[in-house]
Amino acid sequence: MPKNSFKFDTPEQKAGYVQDMFSRIAPRYDLMNRVMTLGRDQSWRRLAVKRAGIQAGARVLDIAAGTADLALAARDAKAELIVAADFSHTMLKYARLKIKPWHQRNGKLAPIHLVTADGLRLPFPNNYFDAVITGFSLRNVGDLNAFLKEMTRVTKPGSKVACLEITRPRQPVFRNFFAWYFGKVIPKIGGVISGASDAYSYLPHSVSIFITPEELRVRMEDAGLNNVEFETLMFGTVAIHWGTKLRATTNATKTRLDDAKSDIQNFKTVKL
Repeated sequence: MPKNSFKFDTPEQKAGYVQDMFSRIAPRYDLMNRVMTLGRDQSWRRLAVKRAGIQAGARVLDIAAGTADLALAARDAKAELIVAADFSHTMLKYARLKIKPWHQRNGKLAPIHLVTADGLRLPFPNNYFDAVITGFSLRNVGDLNAFLKEMTRVTKPGSKVACLEITRPRQPVFRNFFAWYFGKVIPKIGGVISGASDAYSYLPHSVSIFITPEELRVRMEDAGLNNVEFETLMFGTVAIHWGTKLRATTNATKTRLDDAKSDIQNFKTVKL
């Protein structure tokens, strides 16, 4: 693939680029998030946790968790079991560095279990989690429909799936500023802070070709969710979608169930 063309011939090629990209930007990922969003991203994560209906005692999965900011927001909501899964081992290493002091300061809150996993093939049983959440991941997956179906599959009937994602503003004045800020400013800042300007050129490209909030709502419904709603924030640059799973899933494979029983019920985590 030519440098900065971001043209992927297969979902696997895109996944390989994204995995490598996040491994390269992991050391400065949190700092860039704070800079890009002017410090607002943490409040968006807390709102996503609220929309997911996460309550005390819940089992929660944060898929494509990155450095686990969304998982930490779920822990603040007093979830009982929190799994942060990502296919980038490097991102999870930095998640662990951040989570460890939180555990030491807040010993009474649930620990966060880090699991290396592909969002298109989750190693968890059907109907297991009280909430499944993801943040800023949907643009990056090779097969969005399969990703949403996997999120739905592992969610309990009656529970919710919530997605936090960047979107394009509708109003021309904000849309033009957003295009300039993401297209011109962010790649330069990202290059200075992370040393990976291509990663922060990929960001505006991925946003520009991603589906609208209305289209994402339809995709979530097609994945098996009901009563899907969404709200936009920050002048329409961010959207939170959430929907409820009503029917149980019954088509898990034996291998997937066996792996999940080992990893989750015994509270085993990846050694990082």
